[in-house]
Amino acid sequence: MKMEKNFIVSTSPHLHSGDDVATAMKDVIIALMPVTLVACYFFKFNVPFLIMVCVLTAMFTEVLFCKLMHKKPQLSDCSAILTGLLVALSFSAATPWWLAAAATFIAIGFAKEFLGGLGWNRFNPALFGRVSVIIFAPWLTYLNNEFFYWRVSFPGIDTITQATPLTMLQMGLPLPNMGTFFFATQGGGIAESSAFALLLGGAYLLYKKHITWHIPVSMMATVFIGMALLGQHPVYHLLSGGLLLGAFFMATDWVTSPITKKGQIIFGVCIGIIVVIFRVLLAPTEGVAFAILIMNAFVPLIDRLTKRSKFGEQKTQAMLQSNISTETEVAVKN
Repeated sequence: MKMEKNFIVSTSPHLHSGDDVATAMKDVIIALMPVTLVACYFFKFNVPFLIMVCVLTAMFTEVLFCKLMHKKPQLSDCSAILTGLLVALSFSAATPWWLAAAATFIAIGFAKEFLGGLGWNRFNPALFGRVSVIIFAPWLTYLNNEFFYWRVSFPGIDTITQATPLTMLQMGLPLPNMGTFFFATQGGGIAESSAFALLLGGAYLLYKKHITWHIPVSMMATVFIGMALLGQHPVYHLLSGGLLLGAFFMATDWVTSPITKKGQIIFGVCIGIIVVIFRVLLAPTEGVAFAILIMNAFVPLIDRLTKRSKFGEQKTQAMLQSNISTETEVAVKN
């Protein structure tokens, strides 16, 4: 009697870790909680208010664009919430709410949904929105005047009176001691409140295997070496200007970063070089955002140059080369 065997035919992946997009997004949000809490300590309710504005704008924009494009909104994957959080953290606590909302609208509406939705965006949405409001700043002056009386400010915002750390570096002003600068300091963007908190969040993402060390380490090492060779303060440059936020949470974006390990190292090194150029030759702020977006455009090229050989391809090529050599020798002998 013959035994009938039923085989299940399916596409890859055949092994699954059990994680999904929503789980990964929630883990990134959890990783950002330490620096968010430190920022709330310094700037009180200004931080949660700005985060609330960005997150609500992100969710509204995703629903709006999905309806316009006849798609089903996917708020359950938490990608819109994460983008809103990242946009908020990239601003300072004194940022007008409408400017942060505009950046979030651009991030979700144009950098994400207009390009096809989650997984199809060429550029990091949060950085795209952040840089867009910088580029269009002259045209936003009118809105600033119109919305001036709509500003919302809570007690604690007056503590933002000093120059940003990068400006202090460029102007040669006295810097806070290394311990204070590492664990908790105010000035600059919300995410610059604590380098230690960002490293803690980055370590969590590494532990959960959502990211690997290749991009953050190559990026930070390049900036450290470049600044040291130019006679700058390499450690202070690592801990300021949103470099750690960019290295662990922006440059490692799964969609807009290279696939191969070699490609990720090249990607991180190039970002680091551009950051050094921006900080030495140009304005000290936003160099990390521009550097990551510039390299996002080259990711397809990096992937092509560093793609892995197909299984058995090298062996086949070697056999073909061997056959050609043998045929050549036979032809010469004849």
